[in-house]
Amino acid sequence: MKFKGGGGGILKLENITSTLRILGSTTVVGADREQFDFYATEPKAVELLLEEEQFQQNILEPCCGLNHITDVLRNKGYQVTTSDLIDRGIRAEVKDFFEYEYWGGDIVTNPPYSQAVEFVEHSLKITEVGSKIAMFLKIQFLEGKKRKEFFKQYPPKYIYVASSRLRCAKNGEFDKYGSSAVCYAWFVWENGYQGEPKIRWIN
Repeated sequence: MKFKGGGGGILKLENITSTLRILGSTTVVGADREQFDFYATEPKAVELLLEEEQFQQNILEPCCGLNHITDVLRNKGYQVTTSDLIDRGIRAEVKDFFEYEYWGGDIVTNPPYSQAVEFVEHSLKITEVGSKIAMFLKIQFLEGKKRKEFFKQYPPKYIYVASSRLRCAKNGEFDKYGSSAVCYAWFVWENGYQGEPKIRWIN
């Protein structure tokens, strides 16, 4: 699966049509959905994840947005490689995640919700056994018959449920979003794991 744009394949915000609606980093849906799927992850969510999980030194953030996840990881000493399908002016590599053929580390991201299953499958394909894939998703990701079969084949090792609401902010403008009506969780896969998922509550 690939998403392409004109002008040599580099997508800039001013050049993309409104027909592309599943790009960037988000877990928000509805009529007010930000064009190109850009809803940033609250940094507190990453801090809570790091209280529960340790990762390999090298981490890929393939939907980096404006580096809200990346900045927290780097402040904790991780080496983070950033990319995004959209050129947001932060010097991240402009690259379709599905073009990655191999990644020798862990992956931490907030993927486009409509493509979350594909992101997990591809992450497990390009990483080594034992690597971790952490995805920030709506708790509703657990629902659905198709996802039931997906979870049977690819069970997450841990699901960290936010007991207090965490936020995703349109354009990263957190000052405009005092609260959230959505429950989020970190879904953490360990490549090769075939046991039962463990649910823990954070914050």
